[in-house]
Amino acid sequence: MSLRLVFMGTPDFAVPTLAALVEAEHRIEAVYTRAPRPAGRGMAERKTPVHQAAELFGLPVLTPCSLKDGDAQETFRAHKADAAVVVAYGLLLPKPVLDAPRDGCFNLHASLLPRWRGAAPINRAIMAGDGQTGVAIMKMDEGLDTGAVALTERVDIRPDETAGELHDRLSRLGAPLMARAMRRLEDGELEAEPQPEDGVVYAQKLTNEETAVDWTRPARDVHNQIRGLSPFPGAWCSLDLGKGPERLKLIRTSLESAGGEPGTLLDGDGRVACGEGAVRLVTVQRAGKGPMAFGDFARGARLQPGARFL
Repeated sequence: MSLRLVFMGTPDFAVPTLAALVEAEHRIEAVYTRAPRPAGRGMAERKTPVHQAAELFGLPVLTPCSLKDGDAQETFRAHKADAAVVVAYGLLLPKPVLDAPRDGCFNLHASLLPRWRGAAPINRAIMAGDGQTGVAIMKMDEGLDTGAVALTERVDIRPDETAGELHDRLSRLGAPLMARAMRRLEDGELEAEPQPEDGVVYAQKLTNEETAVDWTRPARDVHNQIRGLSPFPGAWCSLDLGKGPERLKLIRTSLESAGGEPGTLLDGDGRVACGEGAVRLVTVQRAGKGPMAFGDFARGARLQPGARFL
């Protein structure tokens, strides 16, 4: 026995879940993903990671720009799916689509709901200094991540872990959890509990205004900002290397107990003073360059203690 599924996802985060469902031998009737977009220097159209994975598995792929029109909804209903699995798809699912599968639509969300509903749960958890997060399997409704939760898996957030690293861990954690949920659904044993009203926090989209580092803030806040935005979109500061201010992207840091005038480079090891405490710059990136160890950057830029980061 196996379920008839529609899979809906777009980025790398969703690929392990698709692979887990294929491995579990469910019948994937169709894979929905975002349409190819121009990318790279040649601006050639690039298929999404889910699109590429689906083709490797020999699965049919659909890339509608919207699911709001009647034709798209009729096409979706025609799959006669038992359930739809949704992982970072990127398009709104209107009620006719949510209601089409026999057993509903199930979303893998990268937080412990109801905390961090919304667009950027991984980044927001780190930036807020959360000690734990996880993944949740939610039966979708018309609200923003408000559906009943069937399964969760909890993990500790490591002290220096970046959003990119946590993203990859949660992606790997969520895939077998979704496979387990679908197995329970097939056996008629999947139960979902409504989310509590207490503890709701929204993970708003990241904005450009949040990426500039303010060295007058406590070191822990600066450290969480940097790792919560790493590798994308990336926190940054400015540094004058003799030709005017240059933007420096900050990829990896650690917390230090040193202190001084906020924004001042304290030593050759990359310690920079904050409003309270200091952070050590471990990995940085100059405009147009790849990431590099701070020591290599400092030697190339002839940076000396006392330099000011703006």
